[in-house]
Formats: sequence, structure tokens, C-alpha cells
Amino acid sequence: MAKRSDLHRLNERQRDVVCTTEGPVLVLAGAGTGKTRAVTCRVAYLIREKGVAPDRILAVTFTNKAADEMRERIMALVGKKAVEGVTVSTFHSFCVRVLRKHASLVGLGPGFTIYDERDQVGLIRAALREEGLKDESLDPRALLYRISNAKSDLLSPKAYRDRRGDRYGSVSKGVYASYQEMLQARNAVDFDDLIMKVILLFKENEEVLRSYQECYQYIMVDEFQDTSHSQYVLVELLAKKHLNLCVVGDDDQSIYAWRGAHVSNILEFERHFKKTKVVRLEQNYRSTHKILGVANALIRKNARRMDKELFTRGDPGNEVELLVTQDEYNEAETVAAYILAFHDRFQMNYKNAAVLYRSNAQSRVFEETLRTRRIPYRLVGGQSFYDRKEVRDMVAYLKLLQNPRDEASLLRVINVPKRGIGESTLARVVEAAHRQGQVAMDVLSSPGLEGMAGVKAVRTVQSFFSLMERYRTRFAERDIDRALISFLEEIRYEQEILRTSRSQNEGYRRWENVEELINSLSAFVAEKEDSTLGGYLDRISLITRDEKTDMEGPVDAVTLMTIHSAKGLEFPAVFLVGMEEGLLPHAKSVAEDPESLAEERRLCYVAITRAQRFLALTRALTRRRHGKQREQMPSRFISEIPEDLLTVKGLSID
Repeated sequence: MAKRSDLHRLNERQRDVVCTTEGPVLVLAGAGTGKTRAVTCRVAYLIREKGVAPDRILAVTFTNKAADEMRERIMALVGKKAVEGVTVSTFHSFCVRVLRKHASLVGLGPGFTIYDERDQVGLIRAALREEGLKDESLDPRALLYRISNAKSDLLSPKAYRDRRGDRYGSVSKGVYASYQEMLQARNAVDFDDLIMKVILLFKENEEVLRSYQECYQYIMVDEFQDTSHSQYVLVELLAKKHLNLCVVGDDDQSIYAWRGAHVSNILEFERHFKKTKVVRLEQNYRSTHKILGVANALIRKNARRMDKELFTRGDPGNEVELLVTQDEYNEAETVAAYILAFHDRFQMNYKNAAVLYRSNAQSRVFEETLRTRRIPYRLVGGQSFYDRKEVRDMVAYLKLLQNPRDEASLLRVINVPKRGIGESTLARVVEAAHRQGQVAMDVLSSPGLEGMAGVKAVRTVQSFFSLMERYRTRFAERDIDRALISFLEEIRYEQEILRTSRSQNEGYRRWENVEELINSLSAFVAEKEDSTLGGYLDRISLITRDEKTDMEGPVDAVTLMTIHSAKGLEFPAVFLVGMEEGLLPHAKSVAEDPESLAEERRLCYVAITRAQRFLALTRALTRRRHGKQREQMPSRFISEIPEDLLTVKGLSID
């Protein structure tokens, strides 16, 4: 139960969160300030001290894992019986329960189906056919991304207007309408519909809305800075009667705008809910004084934020280091050397160290270096570099150029980018080849193809073989990295990636992976005088073979992850790598509006506040970009940190 002794374990601000039960409350919970403890104690306090029935309390968070953790913590305070009455849920789980009860009021049958992404993509393809759109280069996932954003902003097909002005803009509206009609016909919803339809239900059925408003006298929402427009509207509707709404979040950690989050929800909360009490949790229980000094100095540069200053009553801690390295390989070697020193000299477990980066493409050099140094690692929040689709596509092309009879590689890339060679045609070719004891290449390059495919397909195949023959000659020469760049330009692969990605951001991230493969090939050429395509492919094969073993390795391993994936985690030692213009802040964000740059700064702040005892920022003087060694400008975020807070180590930067 929430005993008085529990309150004694809280600091003064945390006790304010617990004991301020009436009216709207905005809890600005800085990183590492013990917000979960305060929120769970608040639920216990409502039940034990205020006599609130458990079923009058609703606590909403974003993930099932977070909901389960909150439920377990509340149970430890009030017991199993009481916690069973409290509704602790994600937004989507809550909405499913509401819709199951009132499905008919929003035009759904009682047994409606919730479509997952694979189901949705299939339906988008059907909607494209319905609209008479046969352009195979239109990617269903890109359209689905647009529709999801529209629903998050509560825009119906009729109200939808695509504001991006790209090639998808003219088709999104019609496809959205057809997609919704097909969902309705199938008695199905997608995840965005769950929230959108509950809002529709509440707005069109006052009695139903009143019943839920009356039921939930006290509402709490965690990670409020990550809420979308639709989630905000849902919360506002539910809380309107009692106004006992406690939202917990940190605008300085709002890093998911690309996923529909609106930082304005938390920044403008006081304007929407009058007489809001604001409680600032600023005492940090995670990081040292020096790490917090760096974090505070950086985030102050954001103009539009709620004022707060993290502090700790702990020891000052180690100096925060800025490691200046020659290039990305030297960067990875330097980080590996630090980790080995921590492990061998100070007996620190590998799992206590994390390498954080802005873009998944940055992981490649660290993966290879840690494997070479025999340092165990695990990759979190993304695929291993050589397992990413665009990288696998390019490696398949290289294998086919090296070995024309590599059937698996041929079948993977013959329609990448789309060339209009149908799957049924390929299936007939493979069947015929295997029947004759041959491989697909034998049939595709023989006169017999004309009996299996149309004139257009035959010409396309001939053009493909001509392309491959020309580049097979080029790749036999010394400059195989230059050959790959030329090849990518000829097949227009960058345009294909950008066209088929769900969003521009995803397209840029995928193309960065291709550029990193070029960098890898370029480094191989520079390293070996007698470099050949076959030698490079051998190296990749060995790396990917070792990779599978490493991924199944011990739990005691260094963590490699993007900053986005690190949100909510903490590590004794953190290496924030690639502190350069174009990486952090990302080039795309710098080119856009000031709010995008502010989010990049928040992203950097999140990374810094993952560190408990040791923090190092790294930057390289040069880095391979698109196969060429280029000078790198230091991240503007470094200059925003006072010099006396950073200890510079490494090469001269005069």
C-alpha cells in the first residue's frame, strides 16, 4: 500500500506529484528524475489515502512493456486485488476494449478484425488496382505511411490533402478512400482506426462519452511529449468532466515527430487546461554532475521549451571527453580501445557500455572493428548492416557480376529496380531451367525465352544482360568502387529507394546504407593494391558468417544502437559517436525548418542523458562519403557546450 513511509522515500517535488490529485497537473519529468516511481505512488495514494475506487483510475502509456511495468509497481504498493481494478493500458488496448463494446455504433460488426502491416499492404495493393493505378514503382508502404499520418491528424479521406507535393500526392487521396471502403467491407480496422473510431464514437454518441467520463475520475498519461494529435483529442474528451488529468513528460525528450508526435501537446497544455499545476522533476538520480552540466548547456539552446535544469546531489564524476579522430575507422578503434581498457583494467562488464549513433549506417565500421578486436556486441533497434534490404540487393548485384550463374542473386535483383519482368514469367523460367538441369540464366539468355515471355519482357531481359556484361568488364578493372558508383547511377537506384520508401526520412536512411557500402568498398580498394571484386565479396562472406555467431553470443556484450532506440535506457558508459554536421544534426534536418533542428538537439540531449558515469563524444576529421574521403565539420552542438565542460583528446583540431 501507499504508506506514509513510501512518501518519505520521495523527494519534495515527487511528493507534489503524488499528493496533487485534483485538477489538471503537468509533470515536467526530466531525464532520470524518477517519474515512474512518482506516478505509481500517485495511483497508490489515490486508492489508499483518498479512498478512490481502483476502477475510477485510468493510466495510459505507450508500450505494453511500460504498461506491464507500471502495473507491477502499483501491485507492489497496493496489492494484487486493488491493481486488478485499475485500468493500466496503452492507447490502442484501451480503444480496442471500447470498440468491442460499441462496435455497431461506428459501423463495425462485433467480431471485427484488426489488420497488421502485412494485411494493410495487401489492401493498399488492392486499392491501387481499384483506382486503376498500375505503376509498379508506387510503393504500397509509402502510401500506407501517408494514410497513417492522415488518420493520426484525424483527417478523413474527404478532408485529406497531401501537402508534400511529390508523386504520391496525386494518388494518396483516392487510394485512402478505396482503402477505407475495403476495410469497411471486410469488417476490419487498422491500428490508426482504433483511436480515430473511438473519437468518432464519443463525438457522435454523447451518452457513451458521458459513461466513460463518469467512469474515469482520475486519468494519468505517461510520455505525454510523444502523443499524436488523435491521442491528445482522445485524452481531452475523456478528462473533460472531472479535469483530474495528470500528464507526465519531458518536452526536451520529444524525438518522434516523424512518427506523428506533437511536442506542442505538452508545450501548450497550460493554455488548453486552465489552472494547471506544473510540477518540475529536476533532481536526477542517473548521471553525474558533469554529464548533467553538458546536457543542460546544450538543451538551453532550444528557444521553444519548458524551463527546467537537471541537478544531482551525487559526486561530480569523470570529465566528459571529446575524442577527435582521423576518420571513422580511427573513431571505431578509439572507442574499442576505451571499452577494452574499461573491461581489462577496471573489470567493467561489456554490457555496461553503449555506442549510440544517429544513423543505422554508422554501425558498419563499429561492427567490423568490435569483431576484429573480439569484443562481443549486440545490435539493437535495427538489422545488422549487411542484412539490410538495400545492402543485400547491392551485394547480390556484385555477386552476379562476379558469378553470372549465381541464380539466387539473379532472381533477387532482376527486378530491382522494377523492370516489368513478371513473377509468373520468372517462375516458368526457373521451372524450365531446373527441369533441364540448368540454371535460370541459361534459359533467360537462350532463344527459348521467346516462347515463355512477351516481346517487351524479352527485350527487357536482353537489356539487363547487356548492362551486366558491360559492367562485368568494368569491375574486372582496378577501380571497383568507381564502377559501383557508375552502376548505381545507371540503374537510378537512389531514385528507386527514395520513390519506394514510406517517407523521405526512411528513403534518406536507406540511401545512407548504400553509400556506406560504397565507403566499405572504397576503403577495401585503398587498403589492397591488388583489390578485386572477388576478394571484397570473400571478406563480406566471412564478416556475415561471423555476424550470425556474434548475434547469438553472450549477454555480456557492448550495445550498438541508434539514439532513437536508446530512449528510456541508461548505461554506465556511453560513447556518442559521429558528432559532425550532416550526421548529428542530420543533413536533412538542417535543411528543413528550425523545429527539425530543435528536435535534433533534443535527440543529442537524450543521448547524453543515457550516460550514468562516463560519457565520451566522438568526431572524425574526415569520413568517407559516397566513396570519397571528405573533411568533416564538427557538429554545431559541440560549440554550444562551454569549453570548460569538455576535455578534448586526440588529434589537433587547430
